[in-house]
Amino acid sequence: MTTKFIGAKDFRQNMSLYTAQANKKKIKFIILKKNIPVLEVSPINEKEYAYVKFSKELAASEKQIQEGKSYTQEEVMKEFGLL
Repeated sequence: MTTKFIGAKDFRQNMSLYTAQANKKKIKFIILKKNIPVLEVSPINEKEYAYVKFSKELAASEKQIQEGKSYTQEEVMKEFGLL
């Protein structure tokens, strides 16, 4: 992945251009304000994003399973009248 440094004003004026480049060309942008890094814009890995998005739900589900608060497929099908 390529890394490029840009000024905050330039980034603010061309935000959509830089975000599109980050995703399409896999470029990481470091945004500088008075030559001090203040922000990083990088492409999102879809698998990592999905895991982060659902990590709370996964943790809650794993806890319920450990506590025995889960249902078998047969129990669910009976509950919905599918058996």
